[in-house]
Amino acid sequence: MLKQILSKLPRKSSKSADNREHGGHHNAYYSNVSGGGSRSSDFGTGKSGNLSVSSFAVSNPTADVGWKSADLKQNGNHMLSSYEAMPAFKDVPTSERQKLFVKKLNLCCMIFDFTDPTKNLKEKEIKRQTLLELVEYVTSANGKFSDVVLQEIVKMVSANLFRSFNPQPRENKVIEGVDLEEEEPSMDPAWPHLQIVYEFLLRFIASPETDAKLAKRYVDQPFILKLLDLFDSEDPREREYLKTILHRIYGKFMVHRPFIRKAINNNFFRFIFETEKHNGIAELLEILGSIINGFALPLKEEHKVFLVRALIPLHKPKCLAMYHQQLSYCITQFVEKDCKLADTAIRGLLKYWPITNSSKEVMFLNELEEVLEATQPPEFQRCMMPLFRQIARCMNSLHFQVAERALFLWSNDHIENLIIQNRKVILPIIFPALEKNARNHWNQAVHSLTLNVRKIFNDLDPELFKECLLKFQEDESKEDEAEAKRENTWKRLEELAEKKAFHSEATVGTSESMANGSSG
Repeated sequence: MLKQILSKLPRKSSKSADNREHGGHHNAYYSNVSGGGSRSSDFGTGKSGNLSVSSFAVSNPTADVGWKSADLKQNGNHMLSSYEAMPAFKDVPTSERQKLFVKKLNLCCMIFDFTDPTKNLKEKEIKRQTLLELVEYVTSANGKFSDVVLQEIVKMVSANLFRSFNPQPRENKVIEGVDLEEEEPSMDPAWPHLQIVYEFLLRFIASPETDAKLAKRYVDQPFILKLLDLFDSEDPREREYLKTILHRIYGKFMVHRPFIRKAINNNFFRFIFETEKHNGIAELLEILGSIINGFALPLKEEHKVFLVRALIPLHKPKCLAMYHQQLSYCITQFVEKDCKLADTAIRGLLKYWPITNSSKEVMFLNELEEVLEATQPPEFQRCMMPLFRQIARCMNSLHFQVAERALFLWSNDHIENLIIQNRKVILPIIFPALEKNARNHWNQAVHSLTLNVRKIFNDLDPELFKECLLKFQEDESKEDEAEAKRENTWKRLEELAEKKAFHSEATVGTSESMANGSSG
C-alpha cells in the first residue's frame, strides 16, 4: 500500500552519484551531525520476553499517516481488543525471528492519540516495549535485511513519523528585541514513542546489514522529501534526530546525494523568497556544513551556484539570528575550499548588509572577520574598496557595539596585515571616519579604539597619514565653504521672497483704495 501511495507522488530524476562529495574530516562543531548510537541511552532499554502471545488483526496504517485518533475509531474496538504483545525474539527459533520481526513491525504501525495521556495506556506500553525490541533487533542483526523486511521497515517508519504540523513556526514569534533563547520550544506529546522510532530508523540506516543498493528502492526520493518536511517540527529533539539521520542517508545512499542537495536548496528558496518561516534551517545548514567540508576540489560549478543563489541570500531574512552561526560556518567552508570565492562571499555580504538593524550588523561583522581570515591578498584587493567604505560607515555608527566591532577587525593579525599591505588605498577611505570618531564619538571605548587605529597608521606610514590628514582638512574646509554658500543662498532667497510678498501686499492695498474711491 505504501508503494502505491508513494508512486502517486511526483518523482524527480536524480543525477549520477558522486563518490567524491562525502567524507573528509568534520569540524568539532559539526561532529554531532554524524553521531547517533549514543542516543540509545536517552530512552533506556526495555525488558523483552515477558509479554504474552496473541494473534491480532493488522490494520492498514498507510491510509493516513497523520497523528489522528480517527485511526483508532476507523478500525473499531476489535483492533484494540486484539492489540496484544508478541513473544520476545529470544523465545523463538532463529529461523522464525525474521517473520516475528515483520509481525512486530506491523504491530507498531498502529497510531495512538497522545494528546490524551489517559487513553489506551496498555496498548501504548505494549507498542513502546515492542519498539524497544525492534531497536535491539536491528542493532544486533547479523544478516542482510531482505526486500520484504525493508518494505515493512519503511512502512512502519512512515506510518509513525510522517505527519502534518500546525503552522506555528518559531519565526512567527521573532520580534525586535526579544531574546529567542527565552522562547520555550513546543514539545510533541508523542515524543516517548517518536524517539524510539527515530532511534530505530537511525540504527537501521547505520546498520552494516542494510544494503544501500536494495534499500534505495524504499528509502527513495519521496521518502527523503517527507523526511525533509519533518525539519519544520517545533520540537528541537526531533530536529536533532532528523539532522543525524539525513546525514547518514547522505553518506550511505550515494545515488541520492545530488537529490538531497537539490531538495535542501529548494527548501531554502521557499524560506528566503516566500515564507521566511521554517524551524529547521539551522539543522539543515549543519548538515550542509559537513557536506561542504567533504567537497572534492576543484569545486563543481553547481556548488558555486548554490553558494551564490541559496547561502548568501539566507542573510536576508530578519530571523537570521536563529541560524547565523551555522550559515557563517558554511560560507567560511566555501572560502577555505576555494580562496577565489572570498570576493564573491564578501560582495554578497555587502549586498545584504543591514541598514537599520544594529544587532544584525554585528552578526555581519563577526562573519566578515571569519571570511577575511580565509581571504588571500589577490581576492582581498578585488573587493577592498567597497568593503572599507562599508566598514567606515560602521565605524561611525552611533550604536557603540557596531562601531566597536568594526574597530576590533584591527585586532586580527591576518586582517591587519592585509590592511597594512594595502594601506595606500584603505587609509584614504577610512580616514574621515577615524577623525570624526576621534573628535566626536560619544562612547569612550569606541574613542579609545579609534585612537589606537590612528596610531597604527601614523606609526607605520607618517607621510601617508599626513597626506590623508591634509586631504581631510581640505575637504572639511571645502564643506564649510559649501555650507556657508548654501546658507547665503537660502538667506538671499528668503529676502527676495519677503520683498516679493511685501510688494504684492502693497499692490493689493493700492488696488483696493482705487476701487473704493471709484465706488464712492
